[in-house]
Amino acid sequence: MFENLTGRLGDVFGKLRGRGALSEADVDDALREVRRALLEADVALPVVKEFIDRVKPRAIGADVLKSVTPGQQVIKIVHDELIEMLGGTGDTSLSLQAAPPVAIMMIGLQGSGKTTSTAKIAKRFEARDKRRVLMASLDTRRPAAQEQLKILGEQTGVATLPIIAGQQPVQIARRAIEAAKLGGFDIVMLDTAGRIHVDEDLMAEVAQVRDVANPHETLLVADSLTGQDAVNVAMQFKERIGITGIVLTRTDGDGRGGAALSMRSVTGVPIKLLGTGEKLDQLEDFRADRVAGRILGMGDVVSLVEKAAETIDADKANKIAAKMKKGQFDLDDMAEQLAQMKRMGGMKGVLGMLPGMAKAQTAAASAHLDDKVVRRQAAIISSMTKAERRNPALLNASRKRRVASGSGTEVQEINRLLKLHRQMADMMKQMARQKGGGMLGKLFGAGGGMPDLPPEVANNPEALKNMLPKGGLPNGLPGGLPGLPGLPGAGRGGFSGLPGLPGGKKK
Repeated sequence: MFENLTGRLGDVFGKLRGRGALSEADVDDALREVRRALLEADVALPVVKEFIDRVKPRAIGADVLKSVTPGQQVIKIVHDELIEMLGGTGDTSLSLQAAPPVAIMMIGLQGSGKTTSTAKIAKRFEARDKRRVLMASLDTRRPAAQEQLKILGEQTGVATLPIIAGQQPVQIARRAIEAAKLGGFDIVMLDTAGRIHVDEDLMAEVAQVRDVANPHETLLVADSLTGQDAVNVAMQFKERIGITGIVLTRTDGDGRGGAALSMRSVTGVPIKLLGTGEKLDQLEDFRADRVAGRILGMGDVVSLVEKAAETIDADKANKIAAKMKKGQFDLDDMAEQLAQMKRMGGMKGVLGMLPGMAKAQTAAASAHLDDKVVRRQAAIISSMTKAERRNPALLNASRKRRVASGSGTEVQEINRLLKLHRQMADMMKQMARQKGGGMLGKLFGAGGGMPDLPPEVANNPEALKNMLPKGGLPNGLPGGLPGLPGLPGAGRGGFSGLPGLPGGKKK
C-alpha cells in the first residue's frame, strides 16, 4: 500500500534534502509535486487542497527557510500534517470498555471482506487479548454465508452461533446476544449482510439489528481497491447507521492508498484496522504516525518488532540465538529464518517497514526478487539431507545435481544459496566475537523478548524504537529480527549492504 505515493514523494523530498538553502519558489515547486502525487494516488481533491493549504504557510515560514536544514524541516511539516490527515496520534484501537458481552457489528457492501475480517478480528481477540469470542452470521441472503463463517470459526478455533434455518437477522442477533451472556463470552461479533450497492432495504435491516444488539463498536468494512467510492459508501453508512470505525481490506493490492488518506478526513471516523492479505493472521492496527512514516519512506520499525513478537516461535528463536552466540549458523537455521520472513509478510512486507528501504524495494522488483525466490530457496533446503543441511561442505557436484532435481531448480541456484549462507554465517561469527553480540546482536539475534535488554525496553516497542541509530538502521543488516534473514536473493553484490539483494540490474 502507498508504494506509488512513497516513490513519488521520495523523489520530491530527495531533491529538497540535497539543497543547502531553499527559497519560497523551491517550496512552491515541491508542494506542487506533492499535490500532483496525492491526486495521482486517488486522494480526494478537497482533502488534497486542505492538506496543501495547511502545509504551505508553515513550509515557507522564516523558521524553515532560514534553518540549517530547510529540506528536513519541510519534510517534518509534511509528516506532521500527514499524521493529522490520517487521524492524529490518538488511540484508534477497538474499544472493549463495556459490560460483557461486548457487541461488535460488522457492516458494509457485499464482497468487501466482512466475513473474513470478522474471523480475523475474532482470532486476534482470542490469541492476543485472551478474550472469549462468539461469532454470529446474520447474512441470510448470500448463499452459504453462514456456513462460510462456521468454517472460518473451525479454522481459527473461535466459537460460532449454531445455524437455525429460517431465522431472520434480527432474530439471530437476539439469539447471539443471549447465547453470549449464557455462555460467558466476552465479545459477540455480528456479521451482517451486504449488498452490491447501498439501498433502502440494506439500511433498514442494519438499523433493526443495531437497535436490537446496541453494539459498542460498529465497524464499516471497506475495500480499499474501490478508491473514492469507498469514501462515498462510508459517508452513507455514517449518516444512516452511525459507525465508530473503519476496517480497510485488500490494502496489499492497493498501490495508491488514496482511500485511506481520504477516508478519515472526509468522514471524521477513524480507520482502526488494515487487512493486509487473505490469510487469517494478516491484520494490522492502523496507527496514523506509523503509516505516515511508511508513506515518507521512514519505515515502521515498531510495527515490524510487534509483528515479529506475534509470529515468532520463542523456542526456535532461542535455539538459533544460542547457536549464533557460538558463531554457528547452518542451513536449518536459514530455513527457519526464511519461514519467519514468510510469516511476517514476506520480503515486500519486511522491506516496507525498514527505514530508507524504498529504493531497495525498487531494486528487488526490477531484479525479479519476490517471495517466489524465498519459496524456491526453502524448497532447495528441504531437498537436502539432514547431514547436508548441518554441513553444507558435503554438497559436491553430484549432490547439488540431486538437490536441484528434487527441488525443481538449477545447480546455479544451489550455488547462489550456498554463497548467501556463507555470507550470513560469516556475519554471525563476527557478531559472536563482539562483546555481548553488540547492539545489533541484542536487537536482532535473540528471541523471546530480546534478552540482555532491560525489561522496560525489551517489552516496549516504543522504547525499542528510541534505541535505533539516528537516520534509521545501518547498512549490512545481520540475521534480521528474531529468525529474520539477511534478505535472500541472487547473491551478487548486495544492495545497501543487504546480503544477496542486488543493485537492481537484471541478469
